[in-house]
Amino acid sequence: MAASTSFRISDTAKTRLASRAAREGSSATALLDQLIIEGIDQRDYPGIVFRGPAHDRRAALAAGPDVWEIIARLQELDGSEEQRISLLAAESDLHPRLIRIALDYAAEHPSGIRERIDRNRAVAEASRRTEREREALLG
Repeated sequence: MAASTSFRISDTAKTRLASRAAREGSSATALLDQLIIEGIDQRDYPGIVFRGPAHDRRAALAAGPDVWEIIARLQELDGSEEQRISLLAAESDLHPRLIRIALDYAAEHPSGIRERIDRNRAVAEASRRTEREREALLG
């Protein structure tokens, strides 16, 4: 549950916040909440950025894939954590440090990452079912 908090922000910040919120069809309070959370996460995990529309934001590496994609791939690989990181670094050209940042971010936000992985797997399975049905129809 949200608690009322009072902040003093400059007129410039207030105007820009209101303008951006209006463009996104959001309230200034909702946008400010999102910006604070994402801003803290970006400071805690240098190299992490957020992409996507306001209703479906996702963490990603600044010059790379979404965090959930990195974690999903690490889950597919065998070996210890360090072996998996090395394998992923070799196949993707991602620096191991960036993979560790993504892994650390995911460890602090596991439910959101798991939800995205599960959603992607469900979409992939639905696509495979549709393909099998098309093949069956065409005999």
